[in-house]
This record gives sequence, C-alpha cells and structure tokens, in this order.
Amino acid sequence: MAHDHSGHHHHHDHGHDHAHAHDHGHGGGHGHGHGHHHHAPADFGRAFAIGVALNTAFVLAEASAGIWAGSLSLLADAGHNLSDVLSLILAWGAAVLARRQPTARRTYGLRKATILASLANAVLLLVAVGAIGSEAVHRFAEPAAVAPWPVIVTAAIGVVINTATALLFMRGGHDDLNIRGAFLHMAGDAAVSLAVVIGAAVMAVTGLMWLDPALSLAIVAVILLGTWGLLRDSFNLALDAVPEGIDPTAVREWICALPGVTEVHDLHIWAMSTTETALTAHVTRPANAEPDAFLHDACEGLARRFGICHSTLQVECGDSAACRLAPLEAV
Repeated sequence: MAHDHSGHHHHHDHGHDHAHAHDHGHGGGHGHGHGHHHHAPADFGRAFAIGVALNTAFVLAEASAGIWAGSLSLLADAGHNLSDVLSLILAWGAAVLARRQPTARRTYGLRKATILASLANAVLLLVAVGAIGSEAVHRFAEPAAVAPWPVIVTAAIGVVINTATALLFMRGGHDDLNIRGAFLHMAGDAAVSLAVVIGAAVMAVTGLMWLDPALSLAIVAVILLGTWGLLRDSFNLALDAVPEGIDPTAVREWICALPGVTEVHDLHIWAMSTTETALTAHVTRPANAEPDAFLHDACEGLARRFGICHSTLQVECGDSAACRLAPLEAV
C-alpha cells in the first residue's frame, strides 16, 4: 500500500534533508490518490465501447422505425438514446483525457475536460429536448396516424439494450460523476422505452392517437429533470465549488484539530476532475514544531479521511495577521 510505504520511508529519512522526506511522503500519498481513482474510468473502457456500439446501432434503427411508423414518441425515445450515446462518448473521452500527462503549460493535464464534458452534455440534451417538444405541440394541433406494432417491437428492444448497458456501468457510479451520468442515463432510457411500449399498446387497443405526442412530451420532461441535476453539478464543479461528497466545515475543523494548529485561513477545496479533489490552505502553528512530519501526516489524513488526494498546505508561524490572505473574505 502506498500509505504504509511512504509513511515508513519517511521515518527512515528523518535524518536526511527535510525537503526530500516531505517530498517523498507527499508523493506517496498523492500517488495513492491517483491509483485509487484512476482505475475507475480505465476499467470502463470496454463498457463504454460496448455501450456506444450497441446504442448507436439501436438509435439508427429506432429513428428509422419512428419515421416509418409515424411515431413521435419513438423519435423522442431515439433522441433520448442519441443524447445518451453522445454523453457516453463525452464521458469516455473525458475519462481518457483525465489520464493524459500534464505538460509544462497545462500543469493539471486535461483533467478539467471531464467537467467541461458533463457541462456540454447537459447543454446538448436541452437542445434535443427543445426540438422534440416543439414537434409534439404541432402534433396536438393536427394528430397523425401511428402504426403501433413496429413501435412496440422497437421500443421493447430498447428496454433490453438500455438495461444491459446500464448494468455495465452499475459499479462505477459511486466514484465518478461521468460514470454516474452514464449509468443514470441508461437506466432512465430503459424506463422511457418501457413507457413507449405501454403507450403504443394502449394506442393499438383504443385508437387514441394523441397519446403519441403526449408521451413524447412526458419523455421531454424526464430528460429535463435528469439534465437539470447534471447541469447544476457540472456548473458547480466548473466554478471550482467544493465537490458534493465533501463537507468543507468538517475539513476546516479537522485541520484546526491537528497538533499545534492555532488557525486556518485561505482554505480552498475544488475538483481537478470528476474524480479527483484538491485542497490548499494556510495553517498557523508555532515556530518550533517539526514541519515535515506535520505536513506529511496532514496530507495523508486528508487523503484517507476525505478522499482529497492533492493537498498543498502553507505553514505560517506565529502572527497570522502578517498573512495577506488571512481575512476570511480574501480569496
């Protein structure tokens, strides 16, 4: 384990120059963070490939069937599925980009692309929704005949394909916003396709053609609901807000409780990517304390306790009023 190794190594190095000891300790904790989080998207390469291939083929089939049967709800479902194929491709691309090495100019590599991808994905869905919604409103004014059986068969295949794809992403949803997005989309798609099956069956029995545009509007509402959460989360991450799973107050209190710490200011916690969190803070503690062991333990603790694997702490001695960033309102 990286933790034990770096901790262990650090104690050996005590006699050597401190810079090396701290550097190594921090590197160990940091490396562990990468290892821990990066395998999530890597493992999903196959899931993404299968998901994209299956769903692209299905979208083409479903759109053709929708045009042939004259069914707007089937087209709306195809639009919904298409938005998901695009979101899968975006999430997949983002997962690949997150593993690209940093350059001299881009010191974080391309990690932030994962956040931009979820933002783009949300905006894209809103555009698709607008197109389908306006067509549905037209249909209410002049209802069109719909052939129910092709709709039932096609949408039923959709239920199967979407459920299968959702299961591929089931495991990854806890760690990564993009993987969670992919899973929720696929699960939502299965439900929507099921609704199309039921709607078409009712239409076949009753002959009520307005059910088709009504159902397509319901699908639009489903897409909107799902997209709103994604838009909000991605927007917050793009603004460098504290990620959802982390309580900033708890982090501040934890740092304040570290040995010798009298005060914490200029504390920032933000997402480097959809999976990795960074932190910077100024910490005031007495001048005579051993700094390297403190830094090492603090960074290890933040990684273990809060999953923040990229911490930078500035230790200040004595009078915090001397620090330009000490007032709370200073960014």
